[in-house]
Order: sequence, then structure tokens, then C-alpha cells
Amino acid sequence: MTDLRNARVSRGQFFRMMGGLAVAAAATACSTKPQTTATTGGQPAATELKFVGVADQKAPMDKLVAAYQKVKPGVRLTTSFAPTDQVQTSVRTQLGAGNAPDLHVVYPGNGSAMSMSQIAKAGLLADLSDQAWTQTIPDGFKPAFQLDGKTYMHSAGSTVIGAIYNKKVFEKAGVDTLPTTWSEFLAACDKLKKAGLAPIALGAQTPWVTQLITYALVPSTVYAKDPTFDDKQLAGQADFAGSGWREAMEMYLELQKRGFFNDNPNGTTFEQQISLVATGKAGMAIQVSAVLPDFRKAAASADDLSMFPVPGADRADAVWIPAGVVVGLGASAKGANAAEAKAFVDFLGKQESINAWAETISAIPLTQDASSAIDPAVQSFLPFTKDRAVPFMDQRWPNAEVQPVHFAVVQELLAGKSTIDEALKKMDEAYQK
Repeated sequence: MTDLRNARVSRGQFFRMMGGLAVAAAATACSTKPQTTATTGGQPAATELKFVGVADQKAPMDKLVAAYQKVKPGVRLTTSFAPTDQVQTSVRTQLGAGNAPDLHVVYPGNGSAMSMSQIAKAGLLADLSDQAWTQTIPDGFKPAFQLDGKTYMHSAGSTVIGAIYNKKVFEKAGVDTLPTTWSEFLAACDKLKKAGLAPIALGAQTPWVTQLITYALVPSTVYAKDPTFDDKQLAGQADFAGSGWREAMEMYLELQKRGFFNDNPNGTTFEQQISLVATGKAGMAIQVSAVLPDFRKAAASADDLSMFPVPGADRADAVWIPAGVVVGLGASAKGANAAEAKAFVDFLGKQESINAWAETISAIPLTQDASSAIDPAVQSFLPFTKDRAVPFMDQRWPNAEVQPVHFAVVQELLAGKSTIDEALKKMDEAYQK
């Protein structure tokens, strides 16, 4: 398999791969060299493995680590969870220095400092290709998991970006039917605003949150019109500035100009965004479905919250959606306990583990059997995945420079410190590095 920068996977095939993105915010991370406890009472020493991940991995990891302890009581896993920006810097640095945790978060495909392709090319990820679950990865998914035909990361399934909304708030504002076109979406926001509520909670102080509205709109403004856009951009025949990215950013700012965001989005965190929707102070948040459980935990009743696709076009049949492989994990190639770390990944590849992980974060399981469950909140997205879904945009960007530039220019646009022309120019310059 060729490097993703030179790959020519059709968009129809590639959307099934469903790229990833960065979603997270949580406690501080810690990572140290793996160690083995001393032998006591004649019992074999326990192998200690360290894992550093991001917040939306905590609930499934807690569940599966507990299950693994029953299977392998001689292995102890210590987990910690860090904000995405910290993972992108500190863990990546530790990987290069040879003192990374045994297991750590890995983002699918290419496009960020902690993405599978970027780390694997540096020789820092253990090859998982001999594990049985890797043989079940659908062909269209392989660019998310593999480099040069070898598998370097595990992920339990796919996630979508859409509107997480509070049903009671929508009902209170008189939004009786979910919008299926952009005009209907604006009308719903207007009703919410007239009811004295913030239509959309936006936590743009948390950098990764800034990208989600753009990602929700670009499938309709770019790929619905030209499914080959990524190939043309990689070949130097298209760019951000001359594409539907401009329309998507105009739509983003239209939401702001019409007063559809909470006050001071750039001063609002991801956690505050959750609270606004969960407590009924805002109608919705455009978010990745993997964090839906976090919103539900903060609500008076989990049933109050559900999701719908964000319609980025004025014809329902022209609406496309973003769908991506869930943020995964890999084993450090240079870890002192690499064999035990790989054994844990192999455990995660069993169908019951895939089902447990996917169910915990409202994801669509990578592979499915009779016991697989799909959250009702994402059912409305499933019809799109046949031929109207695309991977998260960063998955075919040729380097790790574009994503942080995207974060920054959105914050600048929201602050009125930049223009769309300037924002797209910066993204094109980063893409060409």
C-alpha cells in the first residue's frame, strides 16, 4: 500500500474508512517507563503497562481493562488521560525520545502529529498485522489503520459529526421537526433564539472543538459537488481558497452573525459546552458522536439528548455527512513490554471487546455480530453512510500542519481578527508544506 500522500483511493471507497479527528478534554496525563513489580510470595512478577489516552477513551478503557485483568491477572494496566493538545506534543515527544508509554492514543490515517501514518512512518508503532482481527478490516477502512500494507493501530468502530440536541429545549422552542435543509436549520435556530436560548453551544476555547462545524458542513459544500476533491488537492489541482471550503466558512460565520452561538465562544470550553446543552441553556452542540455519553451524563435524563445530521445544503438530497473511524490506540515499538502491550491490543480486537467499546461511546462497531448494538441516536445517520458520507477532512491532508492552522484561523474568524480569505490562504500554505 502506498503512502497516503500518494494514494489514489476513490472517495466512494474512502468514506467507508471514515477518518478520525481529534476529540477530547480531561485530566492530566502521566507517563513513565514501563516496569515490572518484584516477585512476592513465590508468585510471578506482574507486568505493568502504561496507557495514555484522551477523555473519550476513558469509559471504554475502564471497562475493558477490568475485563482484561480477569483474563491476564499477571498484567496490570495503569491508564491516564490528557487533553488532545497535550497528547499531540508531550506523548509525541516521548515517542521520539524512546520513553513513551507502552500503549497510547493514535488517530486514524494521516493529518496530525499523533496520527497512525505520521507515527508509523517514524518507526514508532508496533506492527499489529499478525493479529487475527486485522484480517477483518474492510478494504475501505484500511487507509485509517494501515501504512504500506501493515496494520499499526486499533479502533473499535466509526463515529459521526452532527448536532447533539436537547429534546426538551427543542420542544419548548416549538421546533417540532428536525431540520433536513440549511434553511430549515436556520429557522430552527431562530426559534430557539426567540425562546431566549442559545441555539448552538460552541466551546471554541478548546481548540479541537473549533473544527467541528466546518467538518459538518464541508461534506455538503465540497464533496457532494466534487467527490474527487481530495485527489485533486493532493495533485495540486484544487485548494481550500477556490473550493466549497469558502462557502462552509461563510455559513459558519453566518451562524455567529445571526446570534446563534452562546456568548463568547472563544472563552467557552468543551466542558462548558456540554453543560449548556445538558442543562437546557442551549439547544444543541455540533459535536462528534463519541462524546454523546458525556453530554448524557451531565443531563437530568440521558433520554433528553439525541442527535441529527447537520444539513449543509438547501436540498435534503444534497446533504452529505462526515463519518470517521473512532480515535484508536497503538503499542510503542520501542516499549520494554511490547509483547504484552500487543497482547492487550489483540484482546481489544475480539468481537466482544469491539462491541463493548463501541456501545460505550455510541459508535458503530468496526465489525458486527448478533450481539452488536447501535445507539438509536445515530440511527438517522446510517442511511447517509452508503454513498453520502466522507471521512473527517484531516485524514487525507499530507502533513500535520493543516489541522492546528485550521483550529487557529477559526478562533481568529470568531474574534473578528481575520477574514475568510486570510484563513483559507493560511490553510493552503500549511497544506503545501
